[in-house]
Amino acid sequence: MTVLDNRTVTGDSEQESVDPRDPSARLGHLLDEGSVRPISPEDKSGVLAVTGRIEGVPVVAFCSDARVQGGAMGAEGCEHIVHAYDVAVRERVPVIGVWHSGGARLAEGVESLHAVGRVFAAMTKASGVVPQISVVVGPAAGGAAYGPALTDIVILADNGRIFVTGPDVVRSVTGEQIDMAALGGPEPHSKRSGVVHVVTKDEPEALLKARQLATLLGHQGRVREVDEVDFGSLLPDNPRRAYDVHPLVNGLLDEPGVELHPKWAPNMVTTLGRLGGRTVGVVANNPMRLGGCLDSTSAEKAARFVRMCDAFGVPLVVLVDVPGYLPGVGQEHDGVVRRGAKLLHAFAEASVPRVTLVTRKAYGGAYIAMNSRSLGATRVFGWPTTEVAVMGAVAAVRVLKRRELAAVSEEERPALEARLAEEHEKVAGGLQRAIDLGVIDEVIEPAKTRGTIARVIAQATPARGAHGNIPL
Repeated sequence: MTVLDNRTVTGDSEQESVDPRDPSARLGHLLDEGSVRPISPEDKSGVLAVTGRIEGVPVVAFCSDARVQGGAMGAEGCEHIVHAYDVAVRERVPVIGVWHSGGARLAEGVESLHAVGRVFAAMTKASGVVPQISVVVGPAAGGAAYGPALTDIVILADNGRIFVTGPDVVRSVTGEQIDMAALGGPEPHSKRSGVVHVVTKDEPEALLKARQLATLLGHQGRVREVDEVDFGSLLPDNPRRAYDVHPLVNGLLDEPGVELHPKWAPNMVTTLGRLGGRTVGVVANNPMRLGGCLDSTSAEKAARFVRMCDAFGVPLVVLVDVPGYLPGVGQEHDGVVRRGAKLLHAFAEASVPRVTLVTRKAYGGAYIAMNSRSLGATRVFGWPTTEVAVMGAVAAVRVLKRRELAAVSEEERPALEARLAEEHEKVAGGLQRAIDLGVIDEVIEPAKTRGTIARVIAQATPARGAHGNIPL
């Protein structure tokens, strides 16, 4: 009799020998083979904590035991999680939680509530000190919902569900009819709430994403020589035409990275990957969505990502093609001023090397918010197509020169408008003016982008912010 892929094989017959909810099995799939070392007993506490390695990188991990009271969190199990955090902070290694829990144990009453609170306190103290990754593979309700929410990155498998109160409670209190998937599954949390950073098709893929992210954050590497890619063909010839920024982000990185929140505020792309072997965080406006405008949600999304990267010493590359903030009553009422200020604060506070590349345009207050020189960017580059201004030159002269334009015939107006726009660009905007003012350091050719950015990061003094990563 042999064991293969957690299945007992006897002759020609196979039968399942391991419950898929077994925390030992789940942690065995997460960590390198032969590296797992328990740091808590395998008991009835509902939690197993271990140390191990991922691609050789040391980590601490814990997993709910859904076989015991549905993985409910009691005093003893919570102490195992707190101990896991203590070890991770002491060793300065990433900590990964695999969640499948119904929340606090009802039978233990306030004792379990106190214990869950101690877990939250341990997570908060570790925030910004060690990377925290949560993998939700089943229900995570009540206290088990807030546990992942306090961590840096939340990965949700297809069977994962995150909610404070389940469908039955919602139905009894509000009368709303909803099932677990619609209440706390991949769709609402990946597109609406922003709780979940990565959604996967199944549990094995979720554990694989956790491995990738733990390696990116736990072993960041150093910059080596890079091969160049000519990005010139990626931008449309028409500067008013929208395009998807993902090919640009993927081309900048050594290989496609891990995008966080791909479906939440998709007008902003936030991706962890490697440039020249060194982990970097990429923040990019996506003109394919809302024309690349900043809005309240995308500003908040980017701010949290910037602060996470800063806390762990991950250099930032900011790709800018932004026409401004999205106007509208809904935006103002949705808190675009308050939430937009988070992005200003995040970049201005950051200590890590951060390189900005303006690919096409940077207008108005959004220009400032996207890691401008005034906020302390390490270097700011522009492609030859770059324009930096309060607004587009044509739009500006329509406001500033409206009387002069109104005084000519409709046949003459386009030519006058073009001439006035060209004059305005020389005085108030345009690439040369930005260089003269020092808000852009250098114009680079698209074919030299990777090497130029990599050299800046390699030559910059390594740094990391001295702050936590509050869930914004």
